[in-house]
Amino acid sequence: MQTLLQTARCLKHRLDFFTHPWGRRSHQRLAALHNAHRGERCFILGNGPSLKRTDLSRLRQETTFGLNRIYLAFPQMDFTTTYYVAINHLVIEQCADDIQALSMPKFLPWGSRRHLGEPQGDTIFLDLVCRQRRPGFSRDARRPMWAGATVTFAALQLAYHMGFRQVILIGVDHSFASKGPAGKTVVSEGDDPNHFDPRYFGKGFRWQLPDLETSEIAYRLAREAFERDGREVLDATIGGQLTIFPKVDYESLF
Repeated sequence: MQTLLQTARCLKHRLDFFTHPWGRRSHQRLAALHNAHRGERCFILGNGPSLKRTDLSRLRQETTFGLNRIYLAFPQMDFTTTYYVAINHLVIEQCADDIQALSMPKFLPWGSRRHLGEPQGDTIFLDLVCRQRRPGFSRDARRPMWAGATVTFAALQLAYHMGFRQVILIGVDHSFASKGPAGKTVVSEGDDPNHFDPRYFGKGFRWQLPDLETSEIAYRLAREAFERDGREVLDATIGGQLTIFPKVDYESLF
């Protein structure tokens, strides 16, 4: 019975997305972005502590994807990322005002609209599928997308959709000081040791412990998809623990 109810909710979710004006507008925006960056390179900025040791000024003229609370770094960067992506409902719920205030194109899951006011033209909703879906990499962001337990995977799917030939990860440390069951919701008791800014998931912030195993499944799917098409994902994270993608020295890229 529960499975039937979940299936019904998923079907309603998809129907709402394709019939609601906000959903239709998002679909049109995604269509316009398909292969819009064909053959180019981009950087996906993770939010690990290593970001503090990365010379982000190098990225001022690059195409960049910022994730979750990356905007906390904008004053020090002295520029904003080209695109913004968030998929976690706890992040979006607690940071809705901050996210709404961002001026670049923002990619958010359709289910997050309940936390937002009427979206502006720069908000693009994604058809993020139910958790029960079999793992998969979406080559077309107009189709349902698997979350892969990490917003970085969503950004990789968007980068593929836009046609980027080379995607470079930075700040994807793939290690956390906080330990516990994967996906468990916890409340921070003090400064955040897991990200580039102690305010990131600071005291009182509700967040979910990482699911590194599932994210590695997702990353392998991303690597396979890019390589199959003659493209590549490189990992330039300083001291990162992720071993899925080929490593490259960050400074050598410029």
